Amino acid sequence: MTSAYVTHFGFDGAPFSKEIADDKLWLPPSKEGLVDEVCDALKDRESLVLTGDPGVGKTCVLRVIRQRLPQAGFRLTYCHNATLGRRDFYRQLCLALGLSPSATAAAVFWAVSTHVEELGRERVHPVFLLDEAHLLHQDVLDHLHILLNYQWDSKALLSLVLVGLQELDARIDMRRNRSLASRLARKVSIGKLSPDDTAQYVRRRLALVGCEKDVFTSDALAMLHEAADGAHRDIDKLATLALREAARRKKKLVERDVVARVTASDDVESP
Repeated sequence: MTSAYVTHFGFDGAPFSKEIADDKLWLPPSKEGLVDEVCDALKDRESLVLTGDPGVGKTCVLRVIRQRLPQAGFRLTYCHNATLGRRDFYRQLCLALGLSPSATAAAVFWAVSTHVEELGRERVHPVFLLDEAHLLHQDVLDHLHILLNYQWDSKALLSLVLVGLQELDARIDMRRNRSLASRLARKVSIGKLSPDDTAQYVRRRLALVGCEKDVFTSDALAMLHEAADGAHRDIDKLATLALREAARRKKKLVERDVVARVTASDDVESP
């Protein structure tokens, strides 16, 4: 069922829906260098840490990276359930890789590592993207460096990308995790959107649903950016609320007073 605000503004769909194809994602110029750095690291078969505050677009960056890496040479596996013990963590990896998980921890690890070696013989480089990695159990962190060890630690057959909040850096820097840290070649941090980024992002998302005109006034965009603190997720949420409020009031423009009303509303939840 089409939302009333979509009909009111004549959109082809909901402009700030999370259901957007990879090739339609918009990346601000400020993040192009970041994506290039991660892609270069993976092409060099390195492992790395990617951190950022909640809602700044970490998953969006991963999706852009997935689109830009050559499909023929890379096999990306995404895991987002980080709150597992070591055996269940490897069982999750098995399932994500299409393998049949075994009963014991050693057998599950053997299945994953053997699969990685098989991909290497096929000249395919696997990349494990571990999201919410700041929540990983310590026993998993204790073991990840072993997952990167192949042929007497002489072959880089696998890349790990540990993705999480900023506190992940502090966990990696703990003395207990120094074996893992020594195998992570880079630390990359995703920053918040700038005011210009926010304005471009809003216009881009509106254009994708057939709206080429400015629906948000410049003052409204400035307030939207400030209220969302440069976070993609909160921009999407607040912009949608503002469009609904403007439609309810029969307005064709989202002005500053509309954004002020929704940001002060109890409907806006903290991230």
